[in-house]
Amino acid sequence: MEHPKPKHRGYYLLPNMMTMASLFVGFVGMLWSLEGRFEMAAVAILGSCLFDGLDGKLARLTNSASDFGVQLDSLADLVAFGVAPALLVYQWHLHAFERLGMMAAFLIIACGALRLARFNIQTGKISKKFFIGLPIPAAACILAAFVLFAHHLGFAATSLAAQVLLALSFVVSLLMVSAVRYFSFKEMDGLRTHRFSATVTALFLFVLIASEPKLLLFVCGLGYLLSGLIYSFVLLPLRRHSLRLRDAQRLS
Repeated sequence: MEHPKPKHRGYYLLPNMMTMASLFVGFVGMLWSLEGRFEMAAVAILGSCLFDGLDGKLARLTNSASDFGVQLDSLADLVAFGVAPALLVYQWHLHAFERLGMMAAFLIIACGALRLARFNIQTGKISKKFFIGLPIPAAACILAAFVLFAHHLGFAATSLAAQVLLALSFVVSLLMVSAVRYFSFKEMDGLRTHRFSATVTALFLFVLIASEPKLLLFVCGLGYLLSGLIYSFVLLPLRRHSLRLRDAQRLS
């Protein structure tokens, strides 16, 4: 069945403009990293994530998704969520680890590129309910949120922040190219059937995060990182085990 086209050609421009806005904000974040304005650079990465989410929503709402837009989005993501966070963490603390820090920063870019390439070839072939591997915007936002979190709690200039940042850089890089499943929030049938409850929950989450954004953004990012590990290595094996037991009971 052929999908209806948008009525105005300008509709095709809107998602791509959001993608370019994400790319521009990521570029500004890189300039701020070079100037040593690390908190502003972290905020820029979070802003890029917001624009990145809007371009997909606009493409679906206006029915203007295209192969060109998909490729442009991937290229912009590599800059905004690969190069920008890698430069941020290297300039902030990883340079102190010399070659190890340099390779940790490079790993963010390399694994991000691999993650995007795998995502592009898997589009339409796997369920939209889950991402395979940590999404690159989530990885970038976790690193950016940690920068804000460390400044908020006052240990940004300590060796502890540097050591945690080094470990976190390796963790998010490896998770991007892993087979760990992360919920995509694209197929949310439960939200459609309970719209009022979902709206109230979203409102409380917004108020909660807005009250302490530097603290709770990192907590939420860390929670999302752990959610994939818990689902893939705890809940999914338990579900498979229960299904095998159920099948065995039916056969007996």
